[in-house]
Amino acid sequence: MNTSGLGELEAVLAVARHRSFRAAATELGVSTSALSHAVAALESRIGVRLFNRTTRSVSLSEAGTQFVDSVAPALSTIRGAIERAGSFRDTVSGTLRINTSAGAATQAMPLFIAFLQRYPDVKLDIVTEGRLIDIVVEGFDAGIRLAETVPRDMIAVPFAEKLRFAVVASPAYFAQHKPPRTPVDLQAHRCIRVRMPSGSIYQWEFERHGEAMRIDAKGALTLDEPGLMMQAVRAGLGVGYLSEWNVAADLRAGTLVRVLEDWTPPLDGLCLYYPGRDHVPAALRALIETIREYADAQRARPSSKGRARGARRS
Repeated sequence: MNTSGLGELEAVLAVARHRSFRAAATELGVSTSALSHAVAALESRIGVRLFNRTTRSVSLSEAGTQFVDSVAPALSTIRGAIERAGSFRDTVSGTLRINTSAGAATQAMPLFIAFLQRYPDVKLDIVTEGRLIDIVVEGFDAGIRLAETVPRDMIAVPFAEKLRFAVVASPAYFAQHKPPRTPVDLQAHRCIRVRMPSGSIYQWEFERHGEAMRIDAKGALTLDEPGLMMQAVRAGLGVGYLSEWNVAADLRAGTLVRVLEDWTPPLDGLCLYYPGRDHVPAALRALIETIREYADAQRARPSSKGRARGARRS
């Protein structure tokens, strides 16, 4: 690898992201030894240790934390300048790193496929995780999240339809338990509790005619993955709070029953977001244009109340 200048900085940021020399080397496509030498050379030149290393772990030192916080935005600017210079070529190329959630990535996959078919020289590196991160510090070009979770200092490009939650249970469950007529009635039901990426338990959110409320759902089972929640609800273990995107097929088939529909109004959908309007890489500009075309096509389609949509916790 290039062991001076930008190469050393890229090496430090990769190790900081992964907290692992081996994982960072895999991302950069170099040997662990070459990566270690690059980091050591930079540490030697600036005269401070950026990482605390043991045989089992790697962590940023205090100096390393400050260094990474300062260097990451600057390196992003430099990457943008390189990409802009490359944009004068006839072919859009390069690698885009995008951070998103698994649910949002599933929704966006048709868009990614169309983009790669249009721009075969571009590479997409999609990283899915539930937690919200600083995409600049973590070395991503863009993120995809729900509009309500996009940081205020980011530029957001909406592309997905509005979405809703659905409160559902199996017919067998409601045969034994009176269906709730208001969110408060859920207190008398067994609910499938939702654990957030932060570790906190999600409070189910409702709103009708300007009245909003949160319900601390009670139940014997707590899960953090929609697919597992669906299995539990289908098995009659309780009431679930999932996106319409997750439950649409079951509602059509009659294997699940929906309640409190008038308490779950539409919410803003997914957005691609990125830092600032300057230094936008050519490949990212191409993706933004593709997203806008996709959004225009979605708006032109006839609305369908039962169409699958994305998850709020994306």
